[in-house]
Amino acid sequence: MEFAEFADRVAEIEAESADLGTVTLLASLFADAGTDLETVVRFVQGRVFPAWDSTTLDIGPRLCHEAIARAAGPNVSADDVEDKLAELGEIGAVAASYDFGGQRGLAAFGSGGQDGLTVAELDSKLRDLAAVSGSGSEDTKLKILYGLFNRTDPDEARYLARLVLSEMRIGVGEGSVRDAIAEAFLVEPEDAAAIRDDDADDETVDDARERRDRHIETVARALQVSNDYGMVAALARDEGEDGLDSVHLEVGRPIQAMLAQAGTAADALESWETVGVETKFDGARVQVHRDESNSVSLFSRNMEDVTGALPEIVEYVESAVGSPAILDGEVVALDDDGEPLPFQEILKRFRRKHDVAKMRDEIRVELRAFDCLHAKGEDLLDEPLSVRHEYLSEVLGEDSDAVSDLLLSDDAEEIAAYEADALEAGHEGIMLKNPEAAYSPGDRGKNWLKRKPDVETLDLVVTGAEWGEGRRAKFLGTFLLSARTDDDYETIGKVATGITDEEIADLTELLEPEIERESGQEVDIRPSVVFEVGYEEIQESPTYSSGYALRFPRFISVREDKTSETADSLERVERLAESQ
Repeated sequence: MEFAEFADRVAEIEAESADLGTVTLLASLFADAGTDLETVVRFVQGRVFPAWDSTTLDIGPRLCHEAIARAAGPNVSADDVEDKLAELGEIGAVAASYDFGGQRGLAAFGSGGQDGLTVAELDSKLRDLAAVSGSGSEDTKLKILYGLFNRTDPDEARYLARLVLSEMRIGVGEGSVRDAIAEAFLVEPEDAAAIRDDDADDETVDDARERRDRHIETVARALQVSNDYGMVAALARDEGEDGLDSVHLEVGRPIQAMLAQAGTAADALESWETVGVETKFDGARVQVHRDESNSVSLFSRNMEDVTGALPEIVEYVESAVGSPAILDGEVVALDDDGEPLPFQEILKRFRRKHDVAKMRDEIRVELRAFDCLHAKGEDLLDEPLSVRHEYLSEVLGEDSDAVSDLLLSDDAEEIAAYEADALEAGHEGIMLKNPEAAYSPGDRGKNWLKRKPDVETLDLVVTGAEWGEGRRAKFLGTFLLSARTDDDYETIGKVATGITDEEIADLTELLEPEIERESGQEVDIRPSVVFEVGYEEIQESPTYSSGYALRFPRFISVREDKTSETADSLERVERLAESQ
């Protein structure tokens, strides 16, 4: 498929406002993608690599702006691009505003004067770009990007710029892609037509929807265990439901973590009668994979490979686990007396790529596993929590400190006593889980509840900041926070309290490369960093685009285990506001 055709089809999808229409257009694109299907499915999601793969292009806004400027001609600078970004509001519109055709020729790639990018060629070039490292890597990446922009027309440039910054934002969420895969390759054409036909009788439509929903469920299940939308689309096309049913967990390929929502013991007892109660550790989520050769891989909550940063966890798993397994848990930091340290301490280990041995001596970490997803050659996602915990005890040893206790109780007083003991030990609180529930990757349903007596918190995306004054003039000190929507971010407030001078310096270092443009003391920041923020109350407010504001917000930590795509949504903010 020519990239120009891809851009035309994506522009049509972006212009479609109806969810059903978006799915139909996506399904048509997937059906026409041919050998480029897996790449096309990733590209519409703003990805070059599968969701489980933590490989990134590592292209910051400034490098992208420089490549656009160079392709636009000798009279355009990166500063000019940033000025236009401030005017137009998003990088795709900026790239589309330039005429790159005048720069095409032998200089673009050094030879050949190639034109007409294909989807396959673009995918290959972006993978080459991701593999660049070491001395001179930035110049090499700039040259590759310049060459790519140099071969695009305005529509192609629009989506190329968004793709390299992982900001596709065409109104396509994971659910739309899932449904489109089903519609393109599994749903019968007459069923799809009946669902879209306003004149079809109710019984016909209901039957068609029931069959479609079964197909969607099959796709969803394959996505849960593979976390690879491109592969699942190809299987659906080439092998149908039988192929999708054959997809299983693969050791070494992380899946999305099951998530919890806030709740109380009363909520849990009312819903389940018997409640599974666990300690809520103030640690960092980790998915542990041990394969046939006893090779161990560790993945963070956002599926980043953190194996190299945690050698003692690797050593423990190598010695304790005797066969292939996938475990879910947390890594906690401990002091010399074995008491838990704050979450910020464990993040110092998760960030570490150099001097790991030195940090290992400074910050002791241990594994606390609370779930088992695969063991003894079996996928356990469909097993109830109580059974999965039995497998966990077998894998690590029933008396192992690494196995999180699971109390099964129908007694509110017993649960309260367990919570008091957890808090006394320095932990965050407790988790309340349905002991009969399956493990649902990526789901924040009602089967896991987190009970924290402390202030309520939200995980929000940093989309702006302000330079400080006086001794803090060189540091970013007030941060604009936003909640996630399907394809954008809506502001909800600013936070400037609860941040030490040391943290201000660290946050400036973290965020400065993500600055997209500046106006006086205010800066716009690429949505990539997530803050955990405490608050007293959510109030309705016309001040921010979300329609809400946080009362008494305070900074708690950087959620390095989260991405902007997994931060809290505006929908969750609305639910919390309604429940107050």
